[in-house]
Amino acid sequence: MKRPAQMMPEYVARALDDAGLRPLYDQRPWYQRNDYLGWISRAKREETRQKRLHQMLEELRAGDVYMKMAWHRAR
Repeated sequence: MKRPAQMMPEYVARALDDAGLRPLYDQRPWYQRNDYLGWISRAKREETRQKRLHQMLEELRAGDVYMKMAWHRAR
């Protein structure tokens, strides 16, 4: 299955940069980065978009979570 590539909205880029999490985001696999962007963008309500953005930022900070599932970077 091939996922369509998602463009990063400016507000997501700004949130990543403001939080200092862009390097952690960039280290994630392509599919995770793409899934996060699509998931955030598909929210119909602004409140939901912000909640999803916050979840992504928190998961990046934690480093071992992806979409509320345990995740470990391959070494």
